[in-house]
Amino acid sequence: MGEARVDPDNRATTRSQALYQRARSVIPKGVYGHYGPAIGEDSPVFFESSSGAHFTDIDGNTYVDWMCAYGPMILGYNHPVVDEAAARQMEAGNTVSLAAPVLVDLAEKLVDMVEGADWALFGKNGADSTTLAVMVARAATGRRYVVKVDGGYHGSAAWMQAPGNPGTISADHELVLTVPWNDVAALQQILDEHGDDVACFISSPYHHPVLADNELPAEGYWPAVEGMCRKAGVVIVADDVRAGFRINLAGSHVEYGFQPDMVCFGKALANGHPIAALVGTNELRQAAGDTFYTGTQFFNAAPMAAALATLQELEKIDGARLITNIGTRLCAGLVDVASSHGHDLRSTGVPGMPYFRIAGEGGFRFHARWIAECVRRGAYLLSYHNNFVSAAHSDTDLKATWDIADQAFTSLSSTELGS
Repeated sequence: MGEARVDPDNRATTRSQALYQRARSVIPKGVYGHYGPAIGEDSPVFFESSSGAHFTDIDGNTYVDWMCAYGPMILGYNHPVVDEAAARQMEAGNTVSLAAPVLVDLAEKLVDMVEGADWALFGKNGADSTTLAVMVARAATGRRYVVKVDGGYHGSAAWMQAPGNPGTISADHELVLTVPWNDVAALQQILDEHGDDVACFISSPYHHPVLADNELPAEGYWPAVEGMCRKAGVVIVADDVRAGFRINLAGSHVEYGFQPDMVCFGKALANGHPIAALVGTNELRQAAGDTFYTGTQFFNAAPMAAALATLQELEKIDGARLITNIGTRLCAGLVDVASSHGHDLRSTGVPGMPYFRIAGEGGFRFHARWIAECVRRGAYLLSYHNNFVSAAHSDTDLKATWDIADQAFTSLSSTELGS
């Protein structure tokens, strides 16, 4: 599975679509949650195998994967070092009536790697980390309110979903206040009005909403936020679940010059094995220890071994720098290809997690058509979400993706001329 292998003229996704219809009879929506919106009439839905930076769907089409399983894959699918570490631990034991020593090893590794971290706790999903962070902040401060950024996503718990989403009620959001991204004055206003009852400010290190350009912090934004929160006694929570280890191995906050009280990790922490982590400072150690938030599978030892191996491999290859370099080349190449066809492709966010948007005539509808044509030819991207870069993406993958993007624009031009 060394390269993309999709013939757009003879491509079929009939097996995927047939299995999808079977799934709909026993699973609500067939494929639910964040995987669901990617499904169209001729979309691949189910994979057969994966390796490196590629996956093959059950119809035999192989794609260069620029979604990386929505972020978890950072070293490459089926990475031998990571998977062997997980397998060795699995043979010794995974879910047992006692904790495994690797629990301590992994916590020590995170404390050693992440700037400002003095302790670590573990869960399974990013939402475990963010929910626990808020609980710890409330336990430490005795306060109620959470402040977040408009459009910021911190997991699927009801308190973080958009008001009005099915299954949520107004009470879920009564203690959640929102401010625009990069708006220091708006945050100060909330702290002036509610500061003595604000437990924490939670935000990703940079803003990566869905269906909108990603935005980096303005100059001086995070130092200003840190100063305001310190003065008001508000806990700062950095949600690094999505960007963690793709910007800086010591935590994305290091890149932007601030020190959070807690940092949430997930996704790429174990290269696809299910684990999430919350790290924090000594000032919150007692509150973290007193806060009860746990799960039957939280002490799975195999994912912890995988996480430890992943972090060690990322250090060995200087993973964040490598991923940034690959992402920079990907984005520049795609922008050049688009320009050669007369289109303005915008790439926002960080190179390791780029969000693409074609500006100008046609808007999102044209952009979505171009992305669909790329997928039809073997480059798996999404139109409504940031994409992801891994250390496994090669020069061959980059060239293949640029060629596919070029062919996709040509195809759309021919379609428009013929219409």
